Amino acid sequence: MAEITAQLVKELRDRTGAGVMECKSALAEAGGDVAQAEVVLRKRGIASAAKKASRITRQGLVASYIHPGAQLGVLVEVNCESDFVARTDEFQQLVHDIAMQIAAADPRFIRREDVTPEILEKEREIQRARVIAEGKPASVADKIVEGRMGKFFEEVCLYEQPFIKDNTLTIGQLIATKIAKTGENITVSRFARFKVGDVTSE
Repeated sequence: MAEITAQLVKELRDRTGAGVMECKSALAEAGGDVAQAEVVLRKRGIASAAKKASRITRQGLVASYIHPGAQLGVLVEVNCESDFVARTDEFQQLVHDIAMQIAAADPRFIRREDVTPEILEKEREIQRARVIAEGKPASVADKIVEGRMGKFFEEVCLYEQPFIKDNTLTIGQLIATKIAKTGENITVSRFARFKVGDVTSE
């Protein structure tokens, strides 16, 4: 029996977007073979979320979350394909969790594709300046900058953020697991975060 290492689990998660436990289970079933484990997951439907990504989502919920003390609040719209799924406890829990995530982690964008070119270029300039100031050789500067841009996306993009209830999952991966379970595409379409006294919010 092959050892199921954290690296194997990470590799499978990166390839499929499936959760840690699903990956461990699939790797165990596949004897540690990542390619075979991906097939196992596909058969289970967890890896099918990407195929549903182009499907139109016209149903869903708008939910609010008010943090204790009423100094911080969030409104979020999460969409799915049918009213039936929108009414399920699982979907409602997902929407609530996403609202809490926005309250706690303060994302500025939903996906990395939503970050404007101006903000991207400004962040790259900041990171290049940092790399130069640290005395890193020019030959590796670009690679270091791109690595740090990954961290930037993780901070500012909702889908890239580690889930506050389980930091082994990103919000994007959490949504992918729910897509697999419901059989419907699920998307976050917009959100607003309000903090008392914070007039600089976008």
